[in-house]
Amino acid sequence: MVLAAGASGYTSGMAAIILATLNARYVHASLGLRYLAANLGELESETRIMEFVLGMRPVDIVEALLKESPRIVGLGVYIWNAEEMTRVAAMLKAVAPEVAIVAGGPEVSHEVPEQRIAALADYVVTGWGETSFAGLCRDLLGGHKPRSRIIAGEQAPLGGIAFPYRLYGGEDIARRFLYVEASRGCPFKCEFCLSSLDKTAWPFDTERFLAEMRALYDRGARHFRFVDRTFNLNVSASLRILEFFLERMDERLFVHFELVPDYLPEKLRAAIARFPQGSLQFEIGIQTFNPEVQALISRRQDNAKAAENFLWLREHSNALIHADLIAGLPGEDLKSFGRGFDRLLALRPHEIQVGVLKRLRGTPIARHTEAHRMRYNPDPPYNVLATARIGFGDLQRMTRFARYWELVGNSGRFPRALALLLGEGRADSAFWRFMGFSDWLFGASGKTHEFALERLFELLHAYLTGRLGVASEAATEALAADYGASGARGRPAFLRRGTSVGDAPRTRGSQRAPMRQLRRARG
Repeated sequence: MVLAAGASGYTSGMAAIILATLNARYVHASLGLRYLAANLGELESETRIMEFVLGMRPVDIVEALLKESPRIVGLGVYIWNAEEMTRVAAMLKAVAPEVAIVAGGPEVSHEVPEQRIAALADYVVTGWGETSFAGLCRDLLGGHKPRSRIIAGEQAPLGGIAFPYRLYGGEDIARRFLYVEASRGCPFKCEFCLSSLDKTAWPFDTERFLAEMRALYDRGARHFRFVDRTFNLNVSASLRILEFFLERMDERLFVHFELVPDYLPEKLRAAIARFPQGSLQFEIGIQTFNPEVQALISRRQDNAKAAENFLWLREHSNALIHADLIAGLPGEDLKSFGRGFDRLLALRPHEIQVGVLKRLRGTPIARHTEAHRMRYNPDPPYNVLATARIGFGDLQRMTRFARYWELVGNSGRFPRALALLLGEGRADSAFWRFMGFSDWLFGASGKTHEFALERLFELLHAYLTGRLGVASEAATEALAADYGASGARGRPAFLRRGTSVGDAPRTRGSQRAPMRQLRRARG
């Protein structure tokens, strides 16, 4: 899948400048490329945005790029597409050495000499790119060669940066997530995050920003995803933005924000409480509840206040809550992480995303590498493989736990079965109960992806009855209700038999299921 966009929507034809990236999924639209295009001034009319999706062959991407006969190709490089973008750059240099390749984005903004894509590119723009990329393009198209290959991005005043939202086309508005930002930067110093390198958070002028949102809304946009790291810190701006959407509420509107967990003043609560069901989602990063680990990674968080805010959101608002935890942080072992998971689960977020620590290039987390024996994957996504507190084997278990939790815990398909699996109302740890299921499921299936939905229901029934000792009738009733509510067609084997299937077969060959991934309940 490739989308090509010009300043006024989707166009075709040759362009002097192409801005390209690989998005993780089709529904994602690149905000960064649109910022670059919107700030090219007189060169915008000679520029085309081309967005590809992970899974496309690099040779096909290169062919699509060269059909435009560009003089400059700007590549947006991120942790999720770094390897593919490197192959694209290498192929471009091989077949079209006359084309100037400019790499930019978070992945190439730090530790530049260590990266193959930086060596392949003619130029690398690090950091903010709106001003620096435009200047570089003017130089190159005007026949002037810059003195350096590595160009430090100029952090221009926000008032001087052109907004990119007019470059969202009709297809974007109809079918894709629209990413927007009311501010940049972050005042916090959490060492696993690139935003820890920022000095503070910088807000765009609120009324200027809302004028852009009004134009998007009037064009039919109803799905807004804010990328601000700290949306709720500036209460007056946050209130103005919330009121803007409340004034335009309809059955299609959906707004997503990232919240600081321990700051939710009464004025914000009052506005949040007015949003109807299904219109508002908050992403809230807890990351760890361990105070010693928080101090070690420079994370300021009032855990008691964060818990209070979670409970208020669940009891007094209709907001969907997506919460994050990170496994593998320096100083944390599995027992500590498990206690944090149980504590977060008790606060009843709608989703818990369990992530494994990644050493993003440039982040201060690297200072703990030797003291805490942090061993990272040398290739993207740079996930931690072992620490002084968690060995390689246990981190592999956590990786599988995270994947299976997405399938069973976050998918929304198994509410009744999940209650049985986690032992709802029991005093023992839900984390360790799910870990037991995770270990068993991998042993029984040998895989973490491509489960047929019907097969996953059968495996859950097998585990509940054969390993946890749940009565067959109770397990069958719960899973039958979940299966019916999921809207799936067909009839799993345990429902056809009307009795327990017992423990799963022990040979992996008999566990193979059709190559079909589960759909999550919310897209």
